[in-house]
Amino acid sequence: MRTTMVPNLGREISLVGLGTWQLGGDWATVGDDAAQEVLAAAADAGTRLFDTADVYGDGRSERAIGRFLAGRADRADFTVITKMGRRAEPHEPAAYTLDAFRAWTDRSRENLGVETLDLVQLHCPPTAVYGDERVYDDLRTLQAEGRIARWGVSVELVDEALAALEQPDLATIQIIVNIFRRKPLERVLPLAAERGVGIIARLPLASGLLSGKYDEHTTFAPEDHRTWNRDGSKMNIGETFSGIPFEVGVAAAREVAALTPAGWTTAQMALGWLAQVGVATMIPGASRPSQAVSNAAAAEMPALPEETMRALEDIYDRHCRRHVHDVF
Repeated sequence: MRTTMVPNLGREISLVGLGTWQLGGDWATVGDDAAQEVLAAAADAGTRLFDTADVYGDGRSERAIGRFLAGRADRADFTVITKMGRRAEPHEPAAYTLDAFRAWTDRSRENLGVETLDLVQLHCPPTAVYGDERVYDDLRTLQAEGRIARWGVSVELVDEALAALEQPDLATIQIIVNIFRRKPLERVLPLAAERGVGIIARLPLASGLLSGKYDEHTTFAPEDHRTWNRDGSKMNIGETFSGIPFEVGVAAAREVAALTPAGWTTAQMALGWLAQVGVATMIPGASRPSQAVSNAAAAEMPALPEETMRALEDIYDRHCRRHVHDVF
């Protein structure tokens, strides 16, 4: 697996990671044994980065990763990135306190079975939090106390990422970037590279749209966020299909699929595109071992031709730009 050195993280990470929201059981029913099989398949395929959060299944995802890594001789080769903040009730800036940070990270340390968390990211907090110097000082206190090694942010908006980039010791930014969400390429990725910050591309397949497997008649289970959050009523609408209306995304994905090189899957092409635009890692999910293996293989695919890259940009401009570019 190709790796990326992230200066502010102080380590190399695999170009393709594994997102594990689905292992928490919130919206994709993956049993405990199946979760271990997915993690093992990803690791065997060279994946050395797992992304999780304290709210994924109320800690179930973290515990699955902790169980998988427990006792492994190569544990130090893996980077586990978790997130905190969505446990706050109510979810408002005042809830982001040092005492809360200590409680949340202590819980994650127990779930993962570690003394020090590799990386903790603020989990899409209210926008005002990104401009609060006290919050960043509290994160530095967690480092000094040995609870965390590094810290970063997960964001909804480009402006939130740019605010966080004012911090000289920011390690990573987790942001939605994919063929259907290109705005971060304009300012966030270049500035992050200049400042040694790693970009973690989340929703790299736009909630599955970029697998090329959906059509206008596809439906999802009632517990799936692709059913209950299409209107953005439960969480930011950008978290579902990257903020693109489903029917628009299906049409755009059909054109993307037509550009897929022979021998590739459309999902692999979408991940290959990300590898070319300069992200440090990407975190596609997988609910089956075969998906984890296929995703990992994208790290070794050759570069897409320039004409394909231009055609993908044209698809974005015609189908997606008006829905997301000035929103996120």
